[in-house]
Amino acid sequence: MANQNAKGLKRLVNACFFSAAGFKATWQHEEAFRQEVMLFIVTTPLALWLGNSAIEKVLMIGSVVLVLLVELLNSAVEAVVDRVGFEHHELSGRAKDIGSAAVMLSLIWAAITWAWILL
Repeated sequence: MANQNAKGLKRLVNACFFSAAGFKATWQHEEAFRQEVMLFIVTTPLALWLGNSAIEKVLMIGSVVLVLLVELLNSAVEAVVDRVGFEHHELSGRAKDIGSAAVMLSLIWAAITWAWILL
C-alpha cells in the first residue's frame, strides 16, 4: 500500500492510483456500473450531435456523468455494508436502499435533463 502520509506531487500520484483501482473494482464487481458506462458511451456522441449549444451538450453529458458518480458512491456504500456482514440488519438494508434511491434519482434527473433539452 502506498504511503498514506504522502504530500505534494506524490500524494497526487498516489490518489490517481487509488482512483484507478476504484474504477477497476467497480467495473469488475458492479454490473450496474458497467451498464451505466455503456449508457455514457452511447449518449456522449448523441449529446455532441443533438445539443444546440455548448451548455446543452455539457448538461446532457454531465447528467450522465452524475449517474456514474452516484453509482460509484452507491457501490462504495454497498461494499462497506457487505464488509460488515451479510446477515440481515435494518440499518444495512436502509443504507443500501438509500444508495439505490440516489442512483434512481440521478437517472431520473438525467432523463429530465435530456427531455427538457430535446423536446
